[in-house]
Amino acid sequence: MNIELRGISKRFGSVQANRNISLDIRASEVLGLLGENGAGKSTLMNVLSGLYQPDSGDILIDGTPVRFDGPGDSIAAGIGMVHQHFMLVPVFSVVENVILGVEPTGSADFLDLAAARDQVQAINARYGMDVPSDVLIEDLPVGIQQRVEILKVLFRSADVLILDEPTAVLTPQEVEAFFGIVRALRDAGKAIVFITHKLHEIIEIADKVSVLRQGEIVGGGVPSEFSEADLAEMMVGRPVSFSVGRGTATPGEDVLDLRDVTLVDASLEVRLHQIAMSVRAGEIVGIAGVQGNGQTELVEAITGLAPVASGQVMFAGTDITASSVRQRHCMGIAHIPEDRQKSGMVSAFTVAENMVLNSYYDDSVARGVQIDWHRAEEQAAAACLKFDVRTPSVFLDAGGLSGGNQQKMVVARELERGVRLVVASQPTRGVDVGSIEFIHKQLVACRDAGNAVLIISSELDEILDLSDRIYVMYEGQITAEFDNSSSQADRGAIGLAMAGANRTAAA
Repeated sequence: MNIELRGISKRFGSVQANRNISLDIRASEVLGLLGENGAGKSTLMNVLSGLYQPDSGDILIDGTPVRFDGPGDSIAAGIGMVHQHFMLVPVFSVVENVILGVEPTGSADFLDLAAARDQVQAINARYGMDVPSDVLIEDLPVGIQQRVEILKVLFRSADVLILDEPTAVLTPQEVEAFFGIVRALRDAGKAIVFITHKLHEIIEIADKVSVLRQGEIVGGGVPSEFSEADLAEMMVGRPVSFSVGRGTATPGEDVLDLRDVTLVDASLEVRLHQIAMSVRAGEIVGIAGVQGNGQTELVEAITGLAPVASGQVMFAGTDITASSVRQRHCMGIAHIPEDRQKSGMVSAFTVAENMVLNSYYDDSVARGVQIDWHRAEEQAAAACLKFDVRTPSVFLDAGGLSGGNQQKMVVARELERGVRLVVASQPTRGVDVGSIEFIHKQLVACRDAGNAVLIISSELDEILDLSDRIYVMYEGQITAEFDNSSSQADRGAIGLAMAGANRTAAA
């Protein structure tokens, strides 16, 4: 199946999301779609998937004009979209999620689950996805859940797959396996639109690339003919620095000191085992490791989201092991959570309302038992301007912002107050290169102001670029520590430690 978009335009109020866009999507081809957050990528794909109606322009399938009055029309035409945020029912099995809404029936119109399982397993085997059919979604790692989303659209006979930020929450190993699936789909004749902010992924996986900026196509071609710097400049409209340029740190006293911290989960399984580490004023400490090795639990122990079983959490010389989340916040601990949708914001709240989630109870915006909304809205507007949160209004629901602007909103809320320690977990997940550059500069500025900064990231390049010291986590333990003050930490040694090479020595 070949699709042509001709002169597609879409406006939301005063915002021109798409302007006269023409694009070709071909069978047996991966089209990389690049653009800043808010450039119009998702809007364009939502037009193609029937979620939005274009204000002008045409969609042609194999040369024939079509009109989609809703997602059902697009699905019936063979177009499937895999969204960045998974749309799965956690307590349903893989098969139950895949067939939801298109359940096959047998005699007397009863659900034929055996036939459904056979169909799902056949698709699974054809594309080498290796997804267990009867396991509950909530028991699957993120990388496998991603494959379930793809199974859903393939089960509906999709010939065109739109993958929106498909690697945003995947580990490097999962990305490599995912690319194998994408290539298998392409070789089977599927047309694939691959939306991402990661330039190296476009160069590796795409057959051609189109770049959107401010709602318009501004360039494109064969990815191998461009460098990452070329693509970044096309996206942002200016040269983008891939080097943080953090300079030399001047560390002071310990701000955070973890002393043999152990944490167990609800099933009494040990998630952190005698963690001993520190973060000093005026330095950035990075936590490297494959996701799922205790990083989430480490953040929860530091921020008070989970109680520790033993050990001490010390903050500026004070034992805060038993302190509440709010008490830690009031002491000056900022938290940028790993999942902005789940833990960092309320999508149905406005930008202004989200900006006061950590201050509604103090005198910065509170007047007795009421919020001074005029003042809160003024502060929100000023913070949006300072942190480059691109929104037409602070009265817009935060869910209406692009992913990168949501992330910058969370960063603005956490940093735009007096802090002494910043705990930033996956601070640039799912954001474009321009926003990455901006967020990195804010974190370095926070360090240079004399604050302690702890960064947890599954992107090793990010850890190496930002950190003055690096700890490696493996299976809930700190297995190695590296001095990166001169940006000369041994990448190979860090990689080996991430894979568990130092586990025996650390145990």
